[in-house]
Amino acid sequence: MTRPDRVAVHEAGRDAGGRLARLRNIVPVLLGVGLFALGVYALARMLHPVRAADVIANVRATPWSHLAAAFLATVVGYLALIGYDWTGLRYLGKRVPMRIVALGGFLGYSFGNTIGISIVSGGAVRYRIYSAVGLNAFEIAAVSTYIALAFGFGITVIGLSALALYPHALANILPWPAGLTRIIAGAGAVASVALATWMAISGKSLRVRSVEINAPSPGILYGQLLLTVIDTAAAALVLYVLLPQGAPGFVPFLAIFAAALMAGILSHVPGGVGVFESVIIASMSQAAPLDQVAAALLLYRLIYYLVPFALALSFVALNEARLAGGLVTRLLGDVPEQLRPVMRTITSIVPTISGAASLGLGIYLLLMSLMPSVRPHQIDPNDLLAAIILESGALLSAALGVVLILVSQGLIRRISGAFWLIEATLFAGAIASILNGLDIESAALLVGASVVLWPFRGEFYRSAKLTQNLLSPGWFALVAGIILGSTAFLFFMHEATPYSSDLWIRFASDQNTPRALRAALLASALLTFFTIYLALQPARAHSRQPDPAALERAHAIIERHGSPDSLLALSGDKALFFSDSEDAFIMYAIQGRSWVAYGDPVGPAESVRDLAWAFFDAAYAANGRPVIYEVSERHLPLWIEMGFTLHKIGEEAVVRLPEFSLAGKKFRTMRAAHNKALKSGLEFSVLHPPHASGLLDELRVVSDAWLAQKKGQEKGFSVGRFDPAYLKYFPVAVVRREGRLLAFATVLEVEQGMRAAVDLMRYLPEEADGMMEFLFIELLEHYRDRGGREFSLGVAPLAGLEARHGTRFWNRFGALMFRHGGAFYNFEGLRAFKKKFRPEWRPRFLAVPGGTPPLVALKDIALLIAGGARGLVGK
Repeated sequence: MTRPDRVAVHEAGRDAGGRLARLRNIVPVLLGVGLFALGVYALARMLHPVRAADVIANVRATPWSHLAAAFLATVVGYLALIGYDWTGLRYLGKRVPMRIVALGGFLGYSFGNTIGISIVSGGAVRYRIYSAVGLNAFEIAAVSTYIALAFGFGITVIGLSALALYPHALANILPWPAGLTRIIAGAGAVASVALATWMAISGKSLRVRSVEINAPSPGILYGQLLLTVIDTAAAALVLYVLLPQGAPGFVPFLAIFAAALMAGILSHVPGGVGVFESVIIASMSQAAPLDQVAAALLLYRLIYYLVPFALALSFVALNEARLAGGLVTRLLGDVPEQLRPVMRTITSIVPTISGAASLGLGIYLLLMSLMPSVRPHQIDPNDLLAAIILESGALLSAALGVVLILVSQGLIRRISGAFWLIEATLFAGAIASILNGLDIESAALLVGASVVLWPFRGEFYRSAKLTQNLLSPGWFALVAGIILGSTAFLFFMHEATPYSSDLWIRFASDQNTPRALRAALLASALLTFFTIYLALQPARAHSRQPDPAALERAHAIIERHGSPDSLLALSGDKALFFSDSEDAFIMYAIQGRSWVAYGDPVGPAESVRDLAWAFFDAAYAANGRPVIYEVSERHLPLWIEMGFTLHKIGEEAVVRLPEFSLAGKKFRTMRAAHNKALKSGLEFSVLHPPHASGLLDELRVVSDAWLAQKKGQEKGFSVGRFDPAYLKYFPVAVVRREGRLLAFATVLEVEQGMRAAVDLMRYLPEEADGMMEFLFIELLEHYRDRGGREFSLGVAPLAGLEARHGTRFWNRFGALMFRHGGAFYNFEGLRAFKKKFRPEWRPRFLAVPGGTPPLVALKDIALLIAGGARGLVGK
């Protein structure tokens, strides 16, 4: 197979892999939308006889004693949920202060349960909190996994046990006789408990494919089972006390509740919305009025999910205000010292939580515009002014709801303009709510949300387009879900009004259905128009292939703001991602799903933040993951702020040139060897571009001989390559004897040679003895004599990693490879060689998104450097 054929096959395979990755990304979204649609359809069919006005009236008529009992059960339930974290940490043998455990559990469940999407799952919240007290990512992932497995085991045992006691509880759903249900459920419950007990006592583990699950001790196992019983019973009790007369007894209802909960979880619909309600309603007997069951479900969602979410968000906002100082700190005091690092860490999830809250408020405002006026105020049907006010309120509420939905993603991306637009929209929404039938409750809710978000304003600092990278499978799914849900809500609220074409033109203060139809039309038109408008916009090309114009632009930026290693952008094997103003760039390449940037962003400091976020957004918009390889300490706060996890991968050896000299006892051996090399006839010189073609021919002879000895192909990405188009930019240091070229090194220099680094270094195999040392000494002395400040000898991979108890797995693995990985690469020898020049060691890191194992990213980086799998094998 010829090389072009191999390249074509590689590109075809890469395209196929990209299509498969995109398919894997789209299928779960389509499945979630489909299940949500089925849940909504089933719910609409079951609630067909119910009038919306009756549901609202039942909500308002709920006795305060029932509401108080539901709130009390919610408190008990969340206390039990906090116990999950406590037992999970005990399972790992970790000691964490109880107030930190309580904080992690409450915020994790309040945010994770309500939103129900992975980006703000309980695991993500716990990661921020527990990492602040010393737990690493693997330990926090283990806690989250334990909690998920413990809940799944507990809810299964509880549901099966309750069903075994009352097999008729799901008679409306299950197709087989009650006797068979009792046998299956009882056997399942006993088998589950027996298996878990045997594993706990014997210390055995359970392997499911490649995952090995170690059972906790019997004490932790049964303690966790008790907590799950309390949690599930309390959550079920919240709904049970709100149900009308005619509902089944509590234990049978517990079986129904557990089945509905599991159905909602397995559907992967956020919060199980629609699926959970369908199972509950389908399981109710005919003695329970449907409108009262619907009212109970609505209140259950409000009390058990939305109220804790609002309290958690308010708690974080209040502590953010306390951390900022000022009036709130003077009134309530400062944050306790023990909680201070935790609270500072929690603020990193604020953009995501705020975006989710704004999305929910937008949907709420949209739904309010579709509701009929049922409040106890009297309006004359013939009052034209009242009709205009109500119409304006409904249309404005719908439009502002769409604005909140559209702009919410800007909060997630920390865009400053999104925050201020959200604040303005919330206040405008409060005014629209008052116009829309004097809806004081909604106005108070929106103003309260604006007040809660205000302390977070410092977290939104980016200047970027609100609509950048918005279109995605998730976006289309969200729009489809909102339109589907709003349509179902509209029909449910106004099904008593028969449809006719003249409804669209009826205009009076008592014409609720025509007003809702116009509001729905406006909202759907805005969403559709906005989506089409974005789809038709030409894509802004931040990324540019390394054509001559792009390389010259990058070269100009490097000359003003770059470091020596940033000149690797000119090698031509990396794409260039420019800022909007094209005064900064990131060099990167794509391997698999990894968008691997090399080194620090290049450009002025004021452009780096927005450039980094734009690269971050572009990677995720393309179903990729951003990775930064060999990043320095310069922008570490930014990477941490963006949610990256940093892993040390080595140290760069940098020699301070004014201090370098071969004089003294420490360099006696090196000095003697260098003098011997000079006496043997070695001659050193540095040749500056432009280079003659004859010199390039000489260099190629040496390079080919060096590569042949290495039995590999030209490497790339993080190192330069022998290419005349690349070499034309740099000085070349050459070593000759009697006119014959023996070795050469290309030098990356910036600031007119004040800072330099060695790139390619190649020599004839027969001249290997002492040649690298000779070249390094001559280069250091040459740039020192020219007045240079520092010279980089390159990175020593895996150097400087600590393998102490409690350090990350990656540190321990890397340190082991450094000491004993000589069969793969002479890590220790390379560092020892560079150490002879008494350099300053500067750490280099690998930055990966939180939760991404570093070895996954390093596999893709290795393929980029080697030029593919064949390069790795050849190496």
